[in-house]
Amino acid sequence: MTLTPGVYGLLGANGSGKTTLFRVICGVIKPDEGEITYNDQDISVNSESFRSILGFLPQDFSYYAEFSGLKFMLYIAALKGLRGKVAQRRCQELLDLVGLATEKNKKIKKYSGGMKQRLGIAQALINDPEVLILDEPTVGLDPKERVRFRNLISSLSENKIIFLSTHIVSDVEYISDEVLVLNQGVIQDRGTVEKLLMNVQASVWEVKTTQADSSFFYGSYPISNQKYEGDQVVLRIISAEKPAENAIAVQASLEDLYLYYFRKEEGN
Repeated sequence: MTLTPGVYGLLGANGSGKTTLFRVICGVIKPDEGEITYNDQDISVNSESFRSILGFLPQDFSYYAEFSGLKFMLYIAALKGLRGKVAQRRCQELLDLVGLATEKNKKIKKYSGGMKQRLGIAQALINDPEVLILDEPTVGLDPKERVRFRNLISSLSENKIIFLSTHIVSDVEYISDEVLVLNQGVIQDRGTVEKLLMNVQASVWEVKTTQADSSFFYGSYPISNQKYEGDQVVLRIISAEKPAENAIAVQASLEDLYLYYFRKEEGN
């Protein structure tokens, strides 16, 4: 596949290869075959040069608990080759960008989970990367912080290639220019959210039934949602065929698409 600047949401079940792909791009592990090129040059030929334009937030973000937020950012800046006033200015800018300016002198061990995650996002941006990889970046963020994060990523995407992997499907849906469906190490499909949803547009239904009869549908179809209306159960069902006489076709969402692609892998 060939990528240009923009936000690419990576959609895949656990074990589909998302983190492995990121680790290969970052040079943490070497591919068994094939190659990754940036501007037509194999990234393994001059890995140091490629890393200088790479930003990475891993799924398990590590930090020094006794460092303050600012001290940690200055440490990361030093590793990336930024020094003196340039490093100070860049760190201050990023801490302000992620809403940690007033907490910059507090030790990281006293940060909340969301604050630590925001610090992780800030350190990934320290060198103004051309390729930005974010593996589960919204874990631990509350809804307000997630909206702030999505707006930030959208504002950065004009001149960067941004990979975003998260199990919070709505984050992928809101900010991805293109979604890559990764299934068992293979790009199974790719396209805009609108284009991909066309694959399941006629396969999403709502059925009202009783609690007693709902077990039949659970045994026969993938169910993406269940809610109660009085003494009835409303099931959201993924099926190419109309699952019941009273079934009503409804608008598909990216969560429906996820279940459509990965129901077999996850044993649904």
